[in-house]
Amino acid sequence: MRLAPICRLFLVLLLAIAGPARAAYPDHPITLVVPFSAGGPTDTVARDLADALKKLLGVEVLVDNVGGPGGGTLGATKVAKAPPDGYTLLLHHIGMATAPSLYRNLPYDTLNDFEYLGLIAEVPMTLIGRPGLPAGSFAELRQWMLANKGKINLANAGTGAASHLCGVLFQRALKLDMNTVSFKGTAPAMAELLAGNVDLLCDQTTNTTAMINAGKVRAYAVTTRQRLAGSVLATLPTLEEAGLKGFEVSIWHGLYAPKGTPPAVVEKLNTALRAALHDPDFMRREQALGSVLVNDARLTSAGHKRFVAAEIHRWAPIIRAAGPYGED
Repeated sequence: MRLAPICRLFLVLLLAIAGPARAAYPDHPITLVVPFSAGGPTDTVARDLADALKKLLGVEVLVDNVGGPGGGTLGATKVAKAPPDGYTLLLHHIGMATAPSLYRNLPYDTLNDFEYLGLIAEVPMTLIGRPGLPAGSFAELRQWMLANKGKINLANAGTGAASHLCGVLFQRALKLDMNTVSFKGTAPAMAELLAGNVDLLCDQTTNTTAMINAGKVRAYAVTTRQRLAGSVLATLPTLEEAGLKGFEVSIWHGLYAPKGTPPAVVEKLNTALRAALHDPDFMRREQALGSVLVNDARLTSAGHKRFVAAEIHRWAPIIRAAGPYGED
């Protein structure tokens, strides 16, 4: 008769130690931070992925654009300092690998302050010119650039942006310095190009394809080793074809969570990401924009982290040679 109260007390103590029962992850909306302004190429990938993840995870995936100076560092910092519960994620591009060389006082450690969830896609870039630029091919553009040394305005979406990095490599390959004009995002850079206030822009196909198809800009080349067969830009030559031997750059996008996110949550997010890359709607949208979805070891957490470490090593000497930048 006296065992019942003791059993009840024992059960109460066990519940107190265990704490309240946790709901299965996820049980409320997830925030996907994009460290750039809305309407840009990274934002496009993020919104497409958010739609696919919503179907797979059963909760809303809300895109939060955290733009501003610093090539994406504000948004990355926000996620690095967020609670490690799987409800705040980061979708970032190659800037994850270039920021350590671009900024002296980076407020996070790229390799140690995040859980790596997997690489998503690689996006080719295109070299485009303002309407009315007097060059119909890259060969003609090259002659025009040589004849206008010191007068060429090359736009980018800000230090550390994909367009900035492509511009650095482009000038280096040509051995020709241009007037670099930085804007606060891809949208204003494109607007100034369309208005004829800058001459050239090298940016991701996710941002340039619609403008090229509409005939609003001059398109000269893609930055991949091979032409973009199967895409609407298939007829564009590569810069290597055009004479810039060895020129190749594509902008990859990856998914991250704050360091310390529970392994079970990391595994569930990685599983959802893998499934999202086979979602027919997501595949169709990305293919239309020239994106190449990842289907190799970089789609694993460990493979993704190894790849970013190698990219940090790859870009460091290029950035040092093109600098100094040294922004805080």
